[in-house]
Amino acid sequence: MSQVAHVILLPIAAMVVLSAVVGGGLLAQRTAEMRRRRIHPQSVATSALMAAKLERTNIADNFRNLFETPVLFYALCLGMAITQSVSPAMFAAAWAYVALRVLHSAIHCTYNRVMHRLAAFAAGFVLLVGMWLVFVMQLVGRA
Repeated sequence: MSQVAHVILLPIAAMVVLSAVVGGGLLAQRTAEMRRRRIHPQSVATSALMAAKLERTNIADNFRNLFETPVLFYALCLGMAITQSVSPAMFAAAWAYVALRVLHSAIHCTYNRVMHRLAAFAAGFVLLVGMWLVFVMQLVGRA
């Protein structure tokens, strides 16, 4: 892998850090609520029971979100690294996607205004789809 191609792994690392931070927040939020409300761990053994018993699930919801469309981002970045097709524009777009996911998580894990969260999600999703289109066009152009 060339020196240029491997830099696209940095936005992936940033997404991993974001997932770790949100995961830590989830652990703290869930543990505090279960202690405060004296909820026995076995009484929330499934996600349905958890949602029914816990008052706050926004961080858990966000943590799950970080394993949905970002998977397409990981695949794209790895594809760009493998094919050595990382352009400055795609590198900048990757960091913009990370910034939008950080914004989405910040909204979701704090004040949780749906329309604000939706705007951050939609912008990131449109950007990601556009990045995939550019990547596929580059691959077709090489064929």
